[in-house]
Amino acid sequence: MERDLLKSRLARFDPARQLPPPVPASWHGAGDADDDNALETLREGEALGDDEADEERDSFPSGPTELRKTPRRRVGGFASSSQQYTPLSAAGLFDEALEVQTTISQLYTDSPGEVEATFRVYYSPPEVGVNDGATVFVCVHGAGYSGLSFARFARSLVDSNRGPQDGDGGENIGKIGVLAYDARGHGRTRVPEPPNGSAARLDMSLGSLADDLVRLLKAVYPDRSEAPAIVLVGHSMGGAVVSEASNRIQQEVTTVTGVVVIDVVEGTALEALPGMSALVASHPKSFESQEDAIAWHVHSRTINNLDSARISVPPLLKRAEAGAKPSGAESDGDYVWRFELEKTEPFWSGWFTGLSKKFLACRTAKLLLLAGTDRLDKDLLIGQMQGRYQLEVYPDVGHCVHEDAPERTAETLLSFWERNDRSDVLKGVKKVGEP
Repeated sequence: MERDLLKSRLARFDPARQLPPPVPASWHGAGDADDDNALETLREGEALGDDEADEERDSFPSGPTELRKTPRRRVGGFASSSQQYTPLSAAGLFDEALEVQTTISQLYTDSPGEVEATFRVYYSPPEVGVNDGATVFVCVHGAGYSGLSFARFARSLVDSNRGPQDGDGGENIGKIGVLAYDARGHGRTRVPEPPNGSAARLDMSLGSLADDLVRLLKAVYPDRSEAPAIVLVGHSMGGAVVSEASNRIQQEVTTVTGVVVIDVVEGTALEALPGMSALVASHPKSFESQEDAIAWHVHSRTINNLDSARISVPPLLKRAEAGAKPSGAESDGDYVWRFELEKTEPFWSGWFTGLSKKFLACRTAKLLLLAGTDRLDKDLLIGQMQGRYQLEVYPDVGHCVHEDAPERTAETLLSFWERNDRSDVLKGVKKVGEP
């Protein structure tokens, strides 16, 4: 949805560069370490089918994955015949890939009640403990994307916090971690299938998505006294989710140091909705290879950073099932979207209606990061004049700001955190009665 909700701008990006060699992932569960169901360690060293190869790449294998060569065809007037579009592993960009089980509510619109879901979580923990000011940036992607859209940003943010810092004596080094996850229906997150023969629609309402975020954070950080402070970061639809959930997380989970909304404004989003159905319908229904899909995202300017697209696009796809391929899928080798955006149309308006007021009502520091200066609606203009949030504009990037300019985004968010972090305010102050 977000790839079309707001008009993309062509960004300047560096030529594709190779990732460092994949490193072994450190696997641990978010809850009980002995609960085999909380975490699934993926197989290594086996002969892999296409789905297994995708899974191993997304799960940070200890050695390079042999990519299966597939035929290529033209999609939208260009060919992905070059190796520059080869998918890349996210190994080295996050420290861990986790499978976190928790209950969620209202999975399908006609099936109320709670069910078990297994969320794919990508995590780089802080190097210091909670008592030393640990803070985790919790990242929520937009509709149709995945947690790996934050991979390049996550690495840049963590690296900038672990290196030498000028002016602060290095006192903040190692305090920052990053957590990103695949929302329900997206990426590698697994939810129960609807009953046989059911035409149930996946519930993508804002309330359910925000509830998922709260429940996931409770599963990862069950003890408030041991939970780090967090900064909520949401891209597009994810911006609506973090704005909806922020005050509840403050109350039920841990301290929220700040809320960051990336490139979504209520007024602009709602104005764009009447044309969204046609735009979504114009997207390719299938791709002959993952390389084709990566090429389409770059050539269509959905993502202007090829290096990031090679990591974030493959989790958006799956092999088309025989006999169940959408219109336009031409062979058994076609890849189709994991998440069918057009089926979420009934929820589009609910994602963005009231967003500006919810964002301004978050009881914490706030940052709005936009890809253009002509986006602010009335509530945000008034809020800006009143100094109620920080506004940053990158005029030379597209809608996927954090993918197009990951290093610059990391610098902006790190500075935002440093200005608003209060973890050391009472450090060393003894409570009454303490020796």
